[in-house]
Amino acid sequence: VQLQASGGGLAQAGDSLRLSCAVSGRTFSTMGWFRQAPGKEREFVSAIRSGDNRKYYADSVKGRFTISRDNAKTLVSLQMNGLKFDDTAAYFCAGTVRNLIMSTVRDPDAYDFWGQGTQVTVSS
Repeated sequence: VQLQASGGGLAQAGDSLRLSCAVSGRTFSTMGWFRQAPGKEREFVSAIRSGDNRKYYADSVKGRFTISRDNAKTLVSLQMNGLKFDDTAAYFCAGTVRNLIMSTVRDPDAYDFWGQGTQVTVSS
C-alpha cells in the first residue's frame, strides 16, 4: 500500500496550489488531508468519503480548499485557493477502509495509512 503526496511548493499569499495523493495497493473508503506546522500538532484539513462523496473541511480552510477524488479512487486532490501564511505546513494524505463520520473524520488516529508529507510554504 502506498500513498504518494505531491504538489507542494512555494506560494505567495492569495495564490493557489493543488496537492495530489496517488493511492496504490488498496482502495480506501475515506481519504483525508492533514497538515503539521513546525512545533504544532498535526491538524485535520479535509476528507472525502467515497460511498456518498461526503466532504469535510476544517473551518480554517472552508471556502478556500476543495477536496476531490477520481472515480477510480486512485487519486485524491486538494485544490487550495486564497492561500494564507497560516497555511504553511507539511501536508499529509491518509486513508482508511472505514467510512468515517463527523465525529471521527478529524482524528488522525482513525486513519490507517499515511503518505509522506509535501511542504507548502506561503509567504505573506
